[in-house]
Amino acid sequence: MTDFSPRKTAKPVTYEKETRGQNFFEKDLNLQRVLERLAPEMLERNHERLKDFGAFVGGELDEQAEYSDRHANPVLKTHNKLGEKKSHVIFNPRYEECHQEVYKRGAVGAAFAEKDAEPHLLTFTMGYLLSQTDISIHCPVTMTGAVAYVLDKFAPKDVRDEYLKEMTRMDGQTKTGGTWATELHGGSDVGATTTVAKKDKDGKVTLHGLKWFTSNANSGLALATARPEGAPEGSKGLGLYLVPSHLKDGTQNSYSIRRLKDKLGTKALATGEIDLEGAEVIEVAPPPMGLKIMMEALEYSRIQNAVGAAGVTRRAFLEAASWAQNRKAFGSEIINYPMVQDELFDLMMRSEAATALAFEAAKTFDASLTDEDQRPWLRLSTALAKYRTAEDGVQSAKKALEIVGGNGYTEEFPTARLFRDSMVLTVWEGPANIQALELLRMVIGKEPGDTLFIDKMNAISASLPAEMAAEKKLLDKGITQATNALTYLRANPKDGQRFARKLMDHMSDVLGGALLAEEAAHDLKLGDARKALVAKRYLEKAFGPKGIALDASADPVHTHFDALVSYAPIAPAALGYAANDAQSPSTKAANKKAPPQKRFKP
Repeated sequence: MTDFSPRKTAKPVTYEKETRGQNFFEKDLNLQRVLERLAPEMLERNHERLKDFGAFVGGELDEQAEYSDRHANPVLKTHNKLGEKKSHVIFNPRYEECHQEVYKRGAVGAAFAEKDAEPHLLTFTMGYLLSQTDISIHCPVTMTGAVAYVLDKFAPKDVRDEYLKEMTRMDGQTKTGGTWATELHGGSDVGATTTVAKKDKDGKVTLHGLKWFTSNANSGLALATARPEGAPEGSKGLGLYLVPSHLKDGTQNSYSIRRLKDKLGTKALATGEIDLEGAEVIEVAPPPMGLKIMMEALEYSRIQNAVGAAGVTRRAFLEAASWAQNRKAFGSEIINYPMVQDELFDLMMRSEAATALAFEAAKTFDASLTDEDQRPWLRLSTALAKYRTAEDGVQSAKKALEIVGGNGYTEEFPTARLFRDSMVLTVWEGPANIQALELLRMVIGKEPGDTLFIDKMNAISASLPAEMAAEKKLLDKGITQATNALTYLRANPKDGQRFARKLMDHMSDVLGGALLAEEAAHDLKLGDARKALVAKRYLEKAFGPKGIALDASADPVHTHFDALVSYAPIAPAALGYAANDAQSPSTKAANKKAPPQKRFKP
């Protein structure tokens, strides 16, 4: 490997008036630094691929997303010209072209290539970029990846060999995926499934029932849960089946799309109700393994949900910063006003914390594929990341809309679509209560998730350098509170559901703060204290004293605001940290006395 480091050549970020047309990867120095720390070789191999993808996302895809959302939603056709019941969804050509373009660029297939397959971290990174522009395409890409993952890891060899290549090809002919588990009466209670799997004397299996909420309803290959005749009630009686949209002779399979959902957001995505009317299927797993393997698909999707939500927080910050930098009011660009700076810093901090959480789950997913011991941490970190990033995604989209103001409320600006679309992230693949139940299974059930979490957080705390004593103190306070809560619930599991949401909220704060502190320690070694200021503020907000601090002269966020939002290095000495001799040229330059910043004067 060469001495490859985007950090060494990166220039401070500027914010143009229009976000469309910008390269969303090149502009995101935080993402590049996260990848450089977690997977430097993967980043080097794929740097040009990600640059190309960032340009596509910020340009062509963004234009398509607005057009499809506002002017060309999918339409359901239920019958053919002869009056026969043959349902299919009609999309506008721009959506279909961009959808296939994402697969051509490797957003699923790169991780399944027969030769030189990339880690899933790459495709999760592409999901992060994709969601900044179009969740209506990120959603089916996610499900396609989830189905491909299940076929690759769990399907019988003959099924894998026949169907996996159709979902991972990168030639513009990818068959997209769906996961059909939700039913009208059950919602998240998949164990209550009433869809029946019938097997005839020749061994052909058919499904009969209604799937109530199926995103990417026009998928070519879907996974569906169903109960074979005679199987017991509950989740242990479920099998898992692959449902092709068309049979081998080219005829449409025996299911119909009853109607498309009229949704708050993701309007360019076809989400429907599907009547399974004897659809021919291929068994992937019989009872009692059906639901367990479907949960593997959902876990993959939850990581994509987390990186997608982190992408939403990033786009929210990008929109707000671009507007504030170029909007004048009362004689000055509004970015110079202290209240706007506070809001922008909060957006930026949420974005960096969400990225840290989501990519912790993403990198652990790859680690778990070769090390089963990583599975408990994968489940735990995914539940926390899915919850926190989704919540922050919605709040960030709302805040960006507010900063842009009345214009941001109109559909001519991306903030309106971003806000509407972000809401799906809180319910997709399990709302907060479901994540809280998953957390409880990990920390007060058979799994030792409580000690695993505390041990990992204590290890990060212990690794922080001496100059981060203030951050360590705040983090230790959060860890102690988490330890006390987990100890109580382990001894009193009956109280689990009463306190699960509060516990999840607190543990996600601890994990987010710990990961930011870990990043900050890494950057301090390189002579840059910028991330340390972000981490400290995050920890202060989570675990510091509550109240209003009115000593504005001592606020380093405003003193170093320009460097913070431009991702420029901040000299450690400027924030009271010990200077580091191993500084980059850009950081050494920052150590010199900087010219006075333009400040707002009342």
